[in-house]
Amino acid sequence: MAVEVKRKQNESTEGLLRRFSQRMLQSRVIFRAKAGRYRTKAKTKRQIKASALRRKYLREKRDYLQKIGQLPEEFSSSGFGNRPFIKKK
Repeated sequence: MAVEVKRKQNESTEGLLRRFSQRMLQSRVIFRAKAGRYRTKAKTKRQIKASALRRKYLREKRDYLQKIGQLPEEFSSSGFGNRPFIKKK
């Protein structure tokens, strides 16, 4: 969508720029450009399944290590696999 602003008679360049920037904001051209800039592709069914299996494996491994005493309880609730949860004092 093109935004067109023509200079009015006896209008300053500052006024023209102000009207142009207002039209750009109203047309949402900049918003759409910024929104599409970092757009991520949707995951495929294979990727969703693989990540679910990975989470399941890590959960089972964490539970097993906690059960045999290799992993303290405070580290098991972090939700990041084997990464320990760091408490700030």
